[in-house]
Amino acid sequence: MKIGPTHKIPFKRRLKGSTNYKRRLGLLLSGKPRLVIRKSLKYITLQLIEYDPKGDKTIVSSSSRELKNLGWNYSTSNIPAAYLSGLILGSKAKEKKIKEAILDIGPLSSVKGSKIYAAVKGVIDAGIEVPCSEDMFPSESRIKGEDIVKYSKDCSKKNQFTKNKPSNMVDDFEKIKKKILKD
Repeated sequence: MKIGPTHKIPFKRRLKGSTNYKRRLGLLLSGKPRLVIRKSLKYITLQLIEYDPKGDKTIVSSSSRELKNLGWNYSTSNIPAAYLSGLILGSKAKEKKIKEAILDIGPLSSVKGSKIYAAVKGVIDAGIEVPCSEDMFPSESRIKGEDIVKYSKDCSKKNQFTKNKPSNMVDDFEKIKKKILKD
């Protein structure tokens, strides 16, 4: 590593690989709020963030933790939970008169039919415009959790669903979706 007057040390976040400044600049130049989606092992977090020279400002945020308060008794890190979290964020954004956003997935990989795009579909279904191809969204049966219910019935492992059998997941999904859209 050459150190001297001509050497330029990159930003720490670039070295770590946590910020792609070229992509971030493109998102900021759009002038729209960014729909930031992050996922962990237990939860999915969504935020609408506006750029400010002093530091980004979070306008609205939502997490799949909020689903527990609405009666969701299943995993908060699956595709149905991501979709419902997107609906919650979209309904909060409509209350704040936000009409459009641009997707910012950060360091996450873009995978067709993933939780990220289930959350984006939820935001779009709530009435917020987010430019995204329809091909990237998971199927309706996956969004409702029908594949999880089918797997739990066919599952040979008895201990996998000991906490809560997802036999009523599709019905509970529809009830919670109606609750979110009424508010």
